[in-house]
Amino acid sequence: MGGTHGHGHAPGHGHAPGQRVPGAVPERARRLIVAVLLPLMLLTAAGLVLLWPTERPSASDPNEALRRGGTVTELRPAGCGQRAAPRCDTALVRLDDGPAGAAAVPARIPAGPGAPQLRIGDRIVVVETAEADGGTGYAVLDHQRGRPLLVLVLAVALAVIGFARWRGLAALAGLAVSFAVLLLFVLPAIGTGEPPLLVAVVGSAAIMFAVLYLTHGVSAQTSVAVLGTLASLVLTGVLGAVSIAATRLTGFGSEEASRLAVQLGEVDVRGLLLAGVIIGTLGVLDDVTVTQTAIVTELAAADPGLSRRGLYRAASRIGRAHIAATVNTIVLAYAGATLPLLLLVSVSGLSVGTTLTSEFIAQEVVRTAVGTLGLVAAVPLTTGLAALVTAPGAANGATRGRRR
Repeated sequence: MGGTHGHGHAPGHGHAPGQRVPGAVPERARRLIVAVLLPLMLLTAAGLVLLWPTERPSASDPNEALRRGGTVTELRPAGCGQRAAPRCDTALVRLDDGPAGAAAVPARIPAGPGAPQLRIGDRIVVVETAEADGGTGYAVLDHQRGRPLLVLVLAVALAVIGFARWRGLAALAGLAVSFAVLLLFVLPAIGTGEPPLLVAVVGSAAIMFAVLYLTHGVSAQTSVAVLGTLASLVLTGVLGAVSIAATRLTGFGSEEASRLAVQLGEVDVRGLLLAGVIIGTLGVLDDVTVTQTAIVTELAAADPGLSRRGLYRAASRIGRAHIAATVNTIVLAYAGATLPLLLLVSVSGLSVGTTLTSEFIAQEVVRTAVGTLGLVAAVPLTTGLAALVTAPGAANGATRGRRR
């Protein structure tokens, strides 16, 4: 698992035979890391094989209207896009999958809040509707957003690569792996009735192994971060299960959960809630564990006289500041994601106690609380592991080796 060996250096290199080389992870610690991680990797691989969905879940309604893409060629009545003009109620749309040279079809434009605001040339989505005379009609549903979203994603990728270079490219590759595991394994497996908690644990472990080693390289330090992340994830899962049971959450705190229960009856909605807690916490956990491992290594490089206990105490002080900032990040992230819901609750006239104990708000409280506890636990767990495998005064050689 990486690391510089502390044996076999020639006397001319400044180290006597058998002397511990600065920067080296002791051979015994390295073997212990491999002995712990290898079975976990094999278990993760076995879980992927056993739980991998052989078929894709489908909740499509055969009576659902057909969606088609198209481009707006005209708006009616004429001039309706200008001020003081009547509102547009019909758009002529040239369908993307229509025959070459086919005339544009009329599509009704919905009214009311959230209705699409159209201009000539807009790429939109329309749905086919059955007319009273037995013919086919069309109604405007939404805008097509594929191109602007692709441009935005490419801009972010270029910015990351331009700033972080090869490390940024590795981070983007890790992000692609995360999406692949979620889209190809986690969501289909849960959709076909597999236990959400087990699927979340296996999927999170697969993401963790792939992303951390891909982004940060195969080394003893990365392996320590992996172990700290995995231990914190297990603790988060246990705390989440206990908290959900204690608060008697059902998982039906949103319209989406109720719809899933109807369309995919085999899905464990309550387990899905716990799976979401675990996967959501993973995104912040790897930042904390990698940072704490790097802090221990750099502190050992800066002060070779620090003992393992000194390394742990110094790194923990930095970790406390990191956690204080991260907790605020988690709370604001959840608040931002549920802002419309929070606004609706704030104007409902209900008391604070009633609001906080309702299912849909209690779910967010449990997510935030359990995720925070997992992060808090990650600091001492990872820092202790890193200090244990980092020999006092041993980081100088590792740092020089990385900079060569």
